[in-house]
Amino acid sequence: MQLTAFSRPGSFWRGNLHTHSTLSDGVLDPQEVCRRYMAEGYDFIALTDHFIGLFDYPIADTVPFRTKDFTTLLGAELHSGAMENAELWHILAVGLPTDFAPGNAPHFRPVPGQETGPQIAARAAEAGAFVAVAHPQWSGLTLADARSIQAAHAVEIYNHGCAMGCDRPDGFSIADLLLSEGRDLSLIATDDAHFSEPDHFGGWVMVKATENTPEALLQALKDGAFYSSKGPELRDIRIGTDSVTVECSAAASVIVQGAGSAAVAVHGHSMTRAEVPLARFANSPWIRVTVLDAAGQRAWSNPARLERAPSGTPVDPRVTG
Repeated sequence: MQLTAFSRPGSFWRGNLHTHSTLSDGVLDPQEVCRRYMAEGYDFIALTDHFIGLFDYPIADTVPFRTKDFTTLLGAELHSGAMENAELWHILAVGLPTDFAPGNAPHFRPVPGQETGPQIAARAAEAGAFVAVAHPQWSGLTLADARSIQAAHAVEIYNHGCAMGCDRPDGFSIADLLLSEGRDLSLIATDDAHFSEPDHFGGWVMVKATENTPEALLQALKDGAFYSSKGPELRDIRIGTDSVTVECSAAASVIVQGAGSAAVAVHGHSMTRAEVPLARFANSPWIRVTVLDAAGQRAWSNPARLERAPSGTPVDPRVTG
């Protein structure tokens, strides 16, 4: 069984789902942000400025900056309600309608009576957006916080801005625990670019769709038909009863991870194909794949859930990402 990103028809389109401009706290205006991503070879971006009253609740109109080779998804980084650490929620919403109603978030501090994070996430999903929990490590997100966002399609597992600005880029711990509790989630890598530091062109998604249009990209994101990367390419992932076969650009390590401590790595030189045995994952309901190249850059698959025979042997895997 192939993962969805490799089994469905279409081409891979490279995009960044988390970007800021002068409409909130970014350095560059929306047109220049789009120009720079287009110049760097990206196929699309989502400009996701901070949706708070301080910036007049912006949803950037990037439609004028689309070309025949470059498109944009409308979106915002939503803020409302307090997490367990009393700080304001950060929730990424890509594919928002321009008339998405503001809540009551006048600034970057929680205020009494405003929507909770779960409520504004659910409202965004109902409006048609692809919803992701932003930078869990940077936010100080707890597992209880993460569990509360039932409307999330994804967890941000790598944030380049958080990597460069404070060395807190990670979301894997939260994502893996939610997967082990039965949540079906995809995993996204992003820039969170503000262009105030080297926070751009460092993490992206490769989305499989038949065309580079907002509608096709958004549906593919919701379907989990993509992988995330900082450099390496994933070309195919097939899950059999005994092993996972990974095809990729030249790699130094191919790692399969699962629930708890379950993980198996294959190491080599300039590997473009690796088979990883599944015996270690007898008690894991899901697996995901990481590829590392010789420079230490990574690419990550979406998770796949496994159906099992009574013996615990994986059979006929049900691929959800």
